[in-house]
Amino acid sequence: MNCIKVMDMVYDEDSSLLNQIQISFHTFFCPSCAQKIELYQAAREIMKNDFFQLSPDIENQVMARISCEEELSETESSFSIPGVLSTRGWVIAGLIIMISLVTAFFGLDFKNLVSQSGNSFLLPMGITIGIVLTSYCALFIGSHLKELSERFGL
Repeated sequence: MNCIKVMDMVYDEDSSLLNQIQISFHTFFCPSCAQKIELYQAAREIMKNDFFQLSPDIENQVMARISCEEELSETESSFSIPGVLSTRGWVIAGLIIMISLVTAFFGLDFKNLVSQSGNSFLLPMGITIGIVLTSYCALFIGSHLKELSERFGL
């Protein structure tokens, strides 16, 4: 039996009596595997007993932190992160985006572009405006879902 198969049997936690006999027989003639097995067993014992110290209060600390976070989330009426736009800021930014997209049709350069490329340019422009506005509205609704559901009773 070769060393690789023996080491695989050593690493297997559910080894049979026959495997244990084969491992013992192999380690009797192979000092390298015997040394590796001793180191592996010593490391496994350290990991079982001495590596992780038991902390009896960890469960209480975790549960206390969870209940504290639940109380904070219940008492907060609105979710606010510093640097994120308020609802009013979202609406103002949305109006600015909508106005800038719509006024693109009134520019002098747009008239020249349409006259050169024909009316076929209007379809991609309309699709682009639709995608931008739909994406912005989806982001707004997704980020203010809790507020909107409370406001409209959903």
